[in-house]
Amino acid sequence: MNSQNTTANNESQFQRSMQLRHLIMLSLGGVIGSGLFFGTGHIIANVGAFGTVVAYLIGAFMVYLIMLSLGELSVAHPDPGSFHVYASRYISPASGYAVAWLYWLNWTVTLGTAFTAVGFAMQYWFPNVPVWVWCIIFGSLIFLLNVIDTRFFAESEFYLSLIKVITIQAFIILGACALFDVIPFGENGSPGLTNLVGNGELLPNGIAPLLFTMVTVCFAYSGTELIGVAAGETNSPEKVIPLAVKASLLRLVIFFVGTVLIVALLVPAETATVSKSPFMTVFEELGIPYAADIFNFVIITAILSSANTGLFASGRMVWSLGHSGMMPAGLAKLNKRGVPVNALAFSMLGGLLALASSVMAADTVFVILTSIVGFSTVAVWLSICIAHYRFRKQFLASGHSLDELKYKSPMFPLVPIVGGALCLVVMIGMGIDPDQRVALYCGIPFTVLCYVIYHMAQKVRKNKSTDESQGSGSPRQAVAS
Repeated sequence: MNSQNTTANNESQFQRSMQLRHLIMLSLGGVIGSGLFFGTGHIIANVGAFGTVVAYLIGAFMVYLIMLSLGELSVAHPDPGSFHVYASRYISPASGYAVAWLYWLNWTVTLGTAFTAVGFAMQYWFPNVPVWVWCIIFGSLIFLLNVIDTRFFAESEFYLSLIKVITIQAFIILGACALFDVIPFGENGSPGLTNLVGNGELLPNGIAPLLFTMVTVCFAYSGTELIGVAAGETNSPEKVIPLAVKASLLRLVIFFVGTVLIVALLVPAETATVSKSPFMTVFEELGIPYAADIFNFVIITAILSSANTGLFASGRMVWSLGHSGMMPAGLAKLNKRGVPVNALAFSMLGGLLALASSVMAADTVFVILTSIVGFSTVAVWLSICIAHYRFRKQFLASGHSLDELKYKSPMFPLVPIVGGALCLVVMIGMGIDPDQRVALYCGIPFTVLCYVIYHMAQKVRKNKSTDESQGSGSPRQAVAS
């Protein structure tokens, strides 16, 4: 009786305080980060300007399909830890367990690397302060932003993301002005469309590198699915989530494709690297005063925003596992303000372990963890497509009509089928590229391990339940005799 009351209280305590603006910024905050600011340079160097724009357009189309699938699932089941719930219900409970751990690990490792990155960024201004000091300071700040209450987290993320959004808008406007010679750009002026065609070839290195770079593009777009995680804490999800999906996708296409187009046109492929952000190169060529300081500040806010959303997402995954009985029940507890503090603390501990591995075992453990992160992003997206396809089929097979759905994805079943196929293509690209093959070597065994652990735990639980039932029966038999 007490356990039932506790569960009911926990369910009722989740605050549905997120609004449309929070969801949009949460999605943008999880996406706009190092993948866009630094990964774009790597893509330009490999496939050129034209290939970079094409890669991001394909990625945007892929994300669009996945978000349509996620929108239908999230409105039908607005649960915290949504991916785990969808995969459990419409694929298998073991798949839900694996998806939850993959997504938790994705954001937890991101959390650890974010603290390290912020520490290095702060050393630009304070070179004598050790990195670990900044890790503790900003780690504590992010934890506090998450544990006060959901509304406070949402507001903090709104303003952290707003800084990035404003910066990108300013970048697009200034870059476009430089491109059309409205304002001066460097010593030689605007390159025009010269960088787009390079040496006369749209894809100077062939089409294969385009396939390989899709993994980096997926990293850059990862985080859009956070709308589904926040669905359980959203007021009127049937109204807010469809609007958030449309608004987020529109902004992502404008920000990503627009930004990448400007960068690709202004930064030659031969000078683009992953070690220096092409954004910094453009700012310097524009002659903007204190460009390095401005961009360093933006990078810090971008990383903190990513860490903020990462702790939110990973904490909800742990809560969902605890709530469904797949982890200790203590991790499913909520405080009086509806915050899963224990789950957040568990995720923060995982982030600190990832941080430690990045310092003490950079060439071993950390490489493995980051490889699994790349694999897990695409694997989670694939699970969303499969769950959506099976959900719609089961919904109609059980006698329901499409009119009962408060939000339904168009072009079914093409949306989940094409979206899932694109996810598989990205995984094939991982296997072909020797530099990215380690993602499959690590990610597939990790996923298999999750399945094995789940089935072993279920077997132990079943045997324990059988022993308890037999044990409770023996005293009665003794009394009867």
